[in-house]
Amino acid sequence: MLRFVILAILIFLAYRLLVGSLKGRRDVEKKAVPPNSDAKVSDVLVEDPVCHTLVPRQQAIHLQHKGEIIYFCSEKCCNIFIQQGEEK
Repeated sequence: MLRFVILAILIFLAYRLLVGSLKGRRDVEKKAVPPNSDAKVSDVLVEDPVCHTLVPRQQAIHLQHKGEIIYFCSEKCCNIFIQQGEEK
């Protein structure tokens, strides 16, 4: 009889832990920002045309070329782009 009581308590505790962890996951999912929300994006990723690395626009090196702003991940990629333009 004592084993039955201990087993029942253990099953109850396991159930409470399982339900509690699932509830925590649902709370986290509810806090996630949906893609169509009005939340403002602080920065946008831009692609470097030389090495195709994605870089936050605020941190990128930029060059105005033929009326267009081109973003680079580094000075090295910017210089390569300029050299390639001079060679053509």
